Amino acid sequence: MRKFNPTASHSERAVQAWQILVGMAKNRQTSTYKGLSVLMYGKPAAGVLAQILGHIAFYCHQNSLPTLNSIVVGKMRGTPGDEIPLDPTDFDKERERVYAQDWYDIYPPSSVDFATAYAKALISN
Repeated sequence: MRKFNPTASHSERAVQAWQILVGMAKNRQTSTYKGLSVLMYGKPAAGVLAQILGHIAFYCHQNSLPTLNSIVVGKMRGTPGDEIPLDPTDFDKERERVYAQDWYDIYPPSSVDFATAYAKALISN
């Protein structure tokens, strides 16, 4: 049996985060970065989620899905991080698109799917 802890690549952690975020989206919930890091690492892990959530964002964008990671927000600002590829004026609209999506009808992406999407995004930028 494989586990995510103690060490997993960013693309593998994206698989873990995807599972958590799909459940949250189904329940119309958001999470703070700190809250998500506690769920994933068992403790607050500041600054570790940017690339992990980037994998999810690029996968969603490349597959014409709502940006699942848009339901992860900063505690003080209540919006996703600056590096999330979203138009800041559309956060609420995008969050509603995430909540409306039937995520359980989509096969979960693999770590290879996430790594491929991330690499493709880096090449095109």
